[in-house]
Amino acid sequence: MIGKAFIEKASFSNHMAGFGGLRKGRRDAVENLSYNEGGECPRCGGEAENSSMAGYLRCVTCSHEWADPDYVEEQTKSDIPTYHRDAELIDQFKKDVESGGLANVLGVESNLSEQQEASLGRLEDKWMSGMQGRFNTATEERKPLMIMFDDEDNIVSTEVAALTIVSNGFDGGEEIRLEYPTKGTEFYSYNVNDGMGWKKGANAEETARSIANVINNKSNLVFANSKGTRVSFELRNESLRPESLVLFVDDPGGTDIVAEKNGVILDARNASDFEDYRNVVEMVLEDGIISPSEDQLLWSLRQELGIDDAYYIQMVIEMCGENTLKECTSCSAMAELYVEYGTWYCHSCEEWC
Repeated sequence: MIGKAFIEKASFSNHMAGFGGLRKGRRDAVENLSYNEGGECPRCGGEAENSSMAGYLRCVTCSHEWADPDYVEEQTKSDIPTYHRDAELIDQFKKDVESGGLANVLGVESNLSEQQEASLGRLEDKWMSGMQGRFNTATEERKPLMIMFDDEDNIVSTEVAALTIVSNGFDGGEEIRLEYPTKGTEFYSYNVNDGMGWKKGANAEETARSIANVINNKSNLVFANSKGTRVSFELRNESLRPESLVLFVDDPGGTDIVAEKNGVILDARNASDFEDYRNVVEMVLEDGIISPSEDQLLWSLRQELGIDDAYYIQMVIEMCGENTLKECTSCSAMAELYVEYGTWYCHSCEEWC
Protein backbone atom coordinates (compact mmCIF):
# COMPACT_ATOMS: atom_id res chain seq x y z
CA MET A 1 0.00 0.00 0.00
CA ILE A 2 2.82 2.31 0.84
CA GLY A 3 4.40 1.67 -2.54
CA LYS A 4 1.18 2.34 -4.34
CA ALA A 5 0.62 5.60 -2.46
CA PHE A 6 4.15 6.70 -3.26
CA ILE A 7 3.66 5.99 -6.98
CA GLU A 8 0.36 7.88 -7.08
CA LYS A 9 1.93 10.83 -5.30
CA ALA A 10 4.87 10.88 -7.69
CA SER A 11 2.55 10.66 -10.68
CA PHE A 12 0.46 13.54 -9.34
CA SER A 13 3.57 15.61 -8.75
CA ASN A 14 4.82 15.04 -12.33
CA HIS A 15 1.38 15.90 -13.69
CA MET A 16 1.28 19.14 -11.77
CA ALA A 17 4.82 19.93 -12.84
CA GLY A 18 3.61 20.15 -16.44
CA PHE A 19 1.63 23.27 -15.53
CA GLY A 20 4.71 25.02 -14.31
CA GLY A 21 5.59 26.42 -17.71
CA LEU A 22 2.02 27.58 -18.24
CA ARG A 23 1.95 29.39 -14.91
CA LYS A 24 5.27 31.05 -15.70
CA GLY A 25 3.97 32.23 -19.10
CA ARG A 26 0.92 33.74 -17.44
CA ARG A 27 3.08 35.57 -14.91
CA ASP A 28 5.26 36.96 -17.71
CA ALA A 29 2.18 38.10 -19.62
CA VAL A 30 0.81 39.80 -16.57
CA GLU A 31 4.11 41.58 -16.02
CA ASN A 32 4.37 42.64 -19.67
CA LEU A 33 0.82 43.93 -19.83
CA SER A 34 0.71 45.39 -16.38
CA TYR A 35 -0.04 49.10 -16.23
CA ASN A 36 2.84 51.27 -15.04
CA GLU A 37 1.91 54.43 -13.25
CA GLY A 38 3.27 57.55 -14.91
CA GLY A 39 3.61 56.03 -18.43
CA GLU A 40 1.99 57.34 -21.62
CA CYS A 41 0.56 54.17 -23.16
CA PRO A 42 -3.11 53.70 -22.21
CA ARG A 43 -2.65 49.91 -22.29
CA CYS A 44 0.58 49.27 -20.39
CA GLY A 45 1.84 52.67 -19.38
CA GLY A 46 4.97 52.39 -21.52
CA GLU A 47 6.88 55.17 -23.20
CA ALA A 48 5.45 56.66 -26.42
CA GLU A 49 7.10 57.46 -29.73
CA ASN A 50 5.86 58.88 -33.01
CA SER A 51 3.98 56.36 -35.13
CA SER A 52 4.46 55.86 -38.86
CA MET A 53 0.96 57.33 -39.28
CA ALA A 54 0.55 61.05 -38.94
CA GLY A 55 -1.37 62.05 -35.79
CA TYR A 56 -0.70 58.80 -33.93
CA LEU A 57 1.64 57.65 -31.16
CA ARG A 58 3.15 54.19 -30.69
CA CYS A 59 4.10 52.39 -27.46
CA VAL A 60 7.73 51.28 -27.31
CA THR A 61 6.86 48.31 -25.07
CA CYS A 62 3.69 46.76 -26.49
CA SER A 63 3.54 48.54 -29.90
CA HIS A 64 0.01 49.78 -29.20
CA GLU A 65 -0.96 52.83 -31.25
CA TRP A 66 -3.38 55.59 -30.27
CA ALA A 67 -4.36 59.04 -31.48
CA ASP A 68 -2.12 61.87 -30.38
CA PRO A 69 -4.32 64.28 -28.41
CA ASP A 70 -1.94 67.19 -29.14
CA TYR A 71 -1.76 66.63 -32.90
CA VAL A 72 -2.87 69.52 -35.06
CA GLU A 73 -3.44 68.76 -38.76
CA GLU A 74 -1.84 71.20 -41.15
CA GLN A 75 -4.25 72.59 -43.71
CA THR A 76 -2.59 72.73 -47.14
CA LYS A 77 -4.25 74.21 -50.17
CA SER A 78 -3.92 72.03 -53.26
CA ASP A 79 -3.91 73.58 -56.70
CA ILE A 80 -6.76 72.52 -58.92
CA PRO A 81 -5.31 71.05 -62.15
CA THR A 82 -5.81 73.34 -65.12
CA TYR A 83 -4.68 73.41 -68.72
CA HIS A 84 -2.27 76.25 -68.00
CA ARG A 85 -0.77 74.37 -65.06
CA ASP A 86 -0.22 71.28 -67.21
CA ALA A 87 1.45 73.40 -69.86
CA GLU A 88 3.79 74.86 -67.25
CA LEU A 89 4.74 71.39 -66.02
CA ILE A 90 5.43 70.21 -69.57
CA ASP A 91 7.63 73.25 -70.25
CA GLN A 92 9.52 72.65 -67.03
CA PHE A 93 10.03 69.01 -67.95
CA LYS A 94 11.48 70.01 -71.31
CA LYS A 95 13.86 72.44 -69.64
CA ASP A 96 15.00 69.76 -67.21
CA VAL A 97 15.62 67.31 -70.04
CA GLU A 98 17.49 69.87 -72.16
CA SER A 99 19.75 70.79 -69.28
CA GLY A 100 20.62 67.18 -68.41
CA GLY A 101 21.98 64.09 -70.10
CA LEU A 102 18.74 63.49 -71.99
CA ALA A 103 19.05 66.53 -74.21
CA ASN A 104 17.54 66.23 -77.68
CA VAL A 105 15.60 63.12 -76.66
CA LEU A 106 11.83 62.47 -76.70
CA GLY A 107 11.22 65.06 -79.40
CA VAL A 108 12.52 67.98 -77.35
CA GLU A 109 14.55 69.21 -80.30
CA SER A 110 11.99 70.92 -82.50
CA ASN A 111 14.11 72.04 -85.47
CA LEU A 112 14.09 68.65 -87.23
CA SER A 113 14.60 68.14 -90.93
CA GLU A 114 11.76 66.94 -93.15
CA GLN A 115 13.36 63.48 -93.35
CA GLN A 116 13.55 63.25 -89.55
CA GLU A 117 9.96 64.42 -89.17
CA ALA A 118 8.84 61.82 -91.71
CA SER A 119 10.79 59.07 -89.92
CA LEU A 120 9.25 59.97 -86.58
CA GLY A 121 5.83 60.07 -88.20
CA ARG A 122 6.27 56.59 -89.63
CA LEU A 123 7.54 55.28 -86.31
CA GLU A 124 4.63 56.81 -84.39
CA ASP A 125 2.16 55.46 -86.92
CA LYS A 126 3.54 51.91 -86.71
CA TRP A 127 3.89 51.97 -82.96
CA MET A 128 0.49 53.42 -82.08
CA SER A 129 -1.69 51.78 -84.72
CA GLY A 130 0.44 48.79 -85.70
CA MET A 131 0.08 47.11 -82.33
CA GLN A 132 -3.59 46.33 -82.86
CA GLY A 133 -4.36 43.08 -84.63
CA ARG A 134 -0.73 42.34 -85.33
CA PHE A 135 -0.23 39.12 -83.40
CA ASN A 136 -1.67 36.93 -80.67
CA THR A 137 0.26 37.51 -77.45
CA ALA A 138 -1.13 34.30 -75.94
CA THR A 139 0.42 32.03 -78.55
CA GLU A 140 3.22 33.99 -80.23
CA GLU A 141 6.48 35.17 -78.75
CA ARG A 142 7.02 38.41 -80.56
CA LYS A 143 7.40 42.04 -79.63
CA PRO A 144 4.70 44.41 -80.90
CA LEU A 145 7.05 46.12 -83.30
CA MET A 146 10.15 45.32 -85.32
CA ILE A 147 12.37 48.34 -85.92
CA MET A 148 15.24 48.25 -88.41
CA PHE A 149 17.82 50.95 -89.04
CA ASP A 150 20.26 51.46 -91.89
CA ASP A 151 23.90 52.50 -91.52
CA GLU A 152 22.87 56.14 -91.08
CA ASP A 153 20.38 55.32 -88.29
CA ASN A 154 17.38 55.90 -90.55
CA ILE A 155 14.32 53.79 -89.91
CA VAL A 156 13.87 51.11 -92.54
CA SER A 157 10.42 49.72 -93.26
CA THR A 158 10.02 46.05 -92.37
CA GLU A 159 7.09 45.57 -94.74
CA VAL A 160 7.86 42.97 -97.41
CA ALA A 161 4.52 42.85 -99.22
CA ALA A 162 0.93 44.04 -98.93
CA LEU A 163 -2.54 43.58 -100.33
CA THR A 164 -5.45 45.97 -100.64
CA ILE A 165 -9.18 45.30 -100.65
CA VAL A 166 -10.36 47.26 -103.70
CA SER A 167 -13.96 46.08 -103.61
CA ASN A 168 -15.85 44.07 -101.03
CA GLY A 169 -17.85 42.16 -103.65
CA PHE A 170 -16.28 38.71 -103.25
CA ASP A 171 -18.28 36.00 -105.01
CA GLY A 172 -16.10 32.94 -104.36
CA GLY A 173 -12.83 31.52 -105.64
CA GLU A 174 -10.61 34.32 -104.31
CA GLU A 175 -7.34 32.99 -102.91
CA ILE A 176 -4.24 34.46 -101.27
CA ARG A 177 -0.95 32.56 -101.51
CA LEU A 178 2.21 33.04 -99.51
CA GLU A 179 5.23 31.15 -100.84
CA TYR A 180 8.84 30.74 -99.89
CA PRO A 181 11.30 28.49 -101.78
CA THR A 182 11.84 25.11 -100.07
CA LYS A 183 9.25 26.03 -97.39
CA GLY A 184 6.14 25.48 -99.48
CA THR A 185 2.99 27.48 -100.13
CA GLU A 186 0.30 28.67 -97.72
CA PHE A 187 -3.22 28.93 -99.23
CA TYR A 188 -5.81 31.28 -97.70
CA SER A 189 -9.15 31.07 -99.50
CA TYR A 190 -12.34 33.09 -99.17
CA ASN A 191 -15.17 31.45 -97.23
CA VAL A 192 -13.45 28.08 -96.76
CA ASN A 193 -14.07 26.43 -93.37
CA ASP A 194 -10.75 24.64 -92.96
CA GLY A 195 -9.06 27.04 -90.57
CA MET A 196 -7.25 28.74 -93.45
CA GLY A 197 -10.30 30.56 -94.79
CA TRP A 198 -11.24 34.19 -94.25
CA LYS A 199 -14.66 35.82 -94.17
CA LYS A 200 -16.15 38.82 -95.92
CA GLY A 201 -17.06 41.55 -93.46
CA ALA A 202 -19.74 44.19 -93.63
CA ASN A 203 -17.20 46.47 -95.33
CA ALA A 204 -13.71 46.29 -96.81
CA GLU A 205 -12.06 47.23 -93.50
CA GLU A 206 -13.66 44.28 -91.69
CA THR A 207 -12.61 41.92 -94.49
CA ALA A 208 -9.02 43.16 -94.21
CA ARG A 209 -9.07 42.47 -90.46
CA SER A 210 -10.42 38.96 -91.09
CA ILE A 211 -7.59 38.23 -93.54
CA ALA A 212 -4.97 39.60 -91.13
CA ASN A 213 -6.30 37.55 -88.21
CA VAL A 214 -6.31 34.27 -90.14
CA ILE A 215 -2.80 34.79 -91.49
CA ASN A 216 -1.46 35.77 -88.06
CA ASN A 217 -2.86 32.61 -86.51
CA LYS A 218 -1.82 30.19 -89.27
CA SER A 219 1.16 31.51 -91.18
CA ASN A 220 4.70 30.28 -90.59
CA LEU A 221 6.13 32.92 -92.92
CA VAL A 222 4.73 36.35 -92.09
CA PHE A 223 2.95 38.55 -89.60
CA ALA A 224 -0.02 40.53 -90.93
CA ASN A 225 -1.21 43.97 -89.91
CA SER A 226 -4.41 45.54 -91.21
CA LYS A 227 -4.87 49.27 -91.47
CA GLY A 228 -8.05 50.32 -93.16
CA THR A 229 -8.43 48.29 -96.34
CA ARG A 230 -4.71 47.47 -96.55
CA VAL A 231 -2.99 44.40 -95.08
CA SER A 232 0.81 44.62 -94.80
CA PHE A 233 3.16 41.71 -94.14
CA GLU A 234 6.40 41.37 -92.19
CA LEU A 235 8.61 38.31 -92.13
CA ARG A 236 8.06 36.10 -89.11
CA ASN A 237 11.69 34.96 -88.90
CA GLU A 238 14.84 37.02 -89.38
CA SER A 239 16.43 34.13 -91.27
CA LEU A 240 13.92 34.58 -94.11
CA ARG A 241 14.92 36.87 -96.96
CA PRO A 242 12.40 39.52 -98.09
CA GLU A 243 13.23 39.03 -101.77
CA SER A 244 12.34 35.32 -101.56
CA LEU A 245 8.83 35.80 -100.18
CA VAL A 246 6.10 35.49 -102.80
CA LEU A 247 2.63 37.00 -102.46
CA PHE A 248 0.10 35.98 -105.08
CA VAL A 249 -3.62 36.73 -105.31
CA ASP A 250 -5.94 34.65 -107.48
CA ASP A 251 -9.04 36.77 -108.09
CA PRO A 252 -11.07 35.07 -110.84
CA GLY A 253 -14.00 37.49 -110.80
CA GLY A 254 -13.79 41.26 -110.72
CA THR A 255 -10.84 43.04 -109.18
CA ASP A 256 -11.68 42.77 -105.49
CA ILE A 257 -8.21 42.34 -104.02
CA VAL A 258 -4.79 43.46 -105.31
CA ALA A 259 -1.32 42.40 -104.14
CA GLU A 260 1.85 44.48 -104.27
CA LYS A 261 5.52 44.02 -103.51
CA ASN A 262 8.31 46.59 -103.71
CA GLY A 263 5.80 49.08 -105.08
CA VAL A 264 4.88 46.78 -107.99
CA ILE A 265 1.22 45.79 -108.46
CA LEU A 266 1.04 42.01 -108.90
CA ASP A 267 -2.04 41.86 -111.12
CA ALA A 268 -2.02 40.95 -114.81
CA ARG A 269 -5.11 43.08 -115.40
CA ASN A 270 -3.22 46.11 -114.13
CA ALA A 271 -0.36 45.70 -116.64
CA SER A 272 -0.57 47.96 -119.65
CA ASP A 273 2.77 47.73 -121.46
CA PHE A 274 6.06 45.90 -121.79
CA GLU A 275 7.68 48.02 -119.06
CA ASP A 276 5.19 46.78 -116.49
CA TYR A 277 6.10 43.20 -117.36
CA ARG A 278 9.80 43.94 -117.10
CA ASN A 279 9.33 45.44 -113.63
CA VAL A 280 7.57 42.28 -112.44
CA VAL A 281 10.28 40.04 -113.93
CA GLU A 282 12.99 42.06 -112.14
CA MET A 283 11.15 41.67 -108.84
CA VAL A 284 10.63 37.94 -109.36
CA LEU A 285 14.30 37.34 -110.20
CA GLU A 286 15.57 39.30 -107.20
CA ASP A 287 16.41 36.04 -105.40
CA GLY A 288 17.26 34.08 -108.54
CA ILE A 289 14.38 31.62 -108.07
CA ILE A 290 10.99 31.50 -109.79
CA SER A 291 8.34 30.00 -107.53
CA PRO A 292 5.15 28.31 -108.85
CA SER A 293 2.98 31.33 -108.06
CA GLU A 294 5.50 33.68 -109.66
CA ASP A 295 5.57 31.45 -112.73
CA GLN A 296 1.77 31.64 -112.92
CA LEU A 297 1.86 35.42 -112.54
CA LEU A 298 4.44 35.84 -115.30
CA TRP A 299 2.46 33.52 -117.59
CA SER A 300 -0.75 35.49 -117.06
CA LEU A 301 1.10 38.74 -117.77
CA ARG A 302 2.49 37.33 -121.01
CA GLN A 303 -1.01 36.28 -122.04
CA GLU A 304 -2.39 39.72 -121.21
CA LEU A 305 0.35 41.64 -123.05
CA GLY A 306 1.04 39.15 -125.85
CA ILE A 307 4.71 38.59 -124.98
CA ASP A 308 6.44 35.62 -126.58
CA ASP A 309 7.86 32.89 -124.30
CA ALA A 310 11.20 32.98 -126.15
CA TYR A 311 11.56 36.68 -125.43
CA TYR A 312 10.75 35.99 -121.78
CA ILE A 313 13.61 33.45 -121.57
CA GLN A 314 15.93 35.97 -123.17
CA MET A 315 14.91 38.56 -120.59
CA VAL A 316 15.53 36.09 -117.74
CA ILE A 317 19.04 35.31 -119.00
CA GLU A 318 19.77 39.01 -119.42
CA MET A 319 18.70 39.87 -115.88
CA CYS A 320 19.79 36.84 -113.87
CA GLY A 321 21.90 34.63 -116.11
CA GLU A 322 21.60 31.00 -117.15
CA ASN A 323 21.76 29.81 -113.52
CA THR A 324 18.23 31.03 -112.80
CA LEU A 325 16.31 28.30 -110.97
CA LYS A 326 12.63 27.41 -110.96
CA GLU A 327 10.90 25.61 -108.12
CA CYS A 328 9.31 22.42 -109.44
CA THR A 329 5.53 22.33 -108.98
CA SER A 330 5.60 18.54 -108.48
CA CYS A 331 8.39 17.95 -105.95
CA SER A 332 9.50 21.50 -104.91
CA ALA A 333 13.06 20.73 -106.04
CA MET A 334 15.08 23.32 -107.97
CA ALA A 335 14.86 22.86 -111.73
CA GLU A 336 17.70 24.04 -113.98
CA LEU A 337 17.32 26.26 -117.01
CA TYR A 338 18.18 24.71 -120.40
CA VAL A 339 18.60 27.64 -122.77
CA GLU A 340 18.59 25.50 -125.92
CA TYR A 341 15.10 24.24 -125.04
CA GLY A 342 13.84 27.50 -123.56
CA THR A 343 12.53 25.88 -120.37
CA TRP A 344 13.52 24.29 -117.06
CA TYR A 345 14.10 20.61 -116.28
CA CYS A 346 13.72 18.99 -112.85
CA HIS A 347 16.21 16.15 -112.37
CA SER A 348 14.46 15.01 -109.21
CA CYS A 349 11.17 14.01 -110.86
CA GLU A 350 12.56 14.04 -114.42
CA GLU A 351 9.98 16.47 -115.78
CA TRP A 352 10.06 19.73 -117.73
CA CYS A 353 8.77 22.69 -115.75
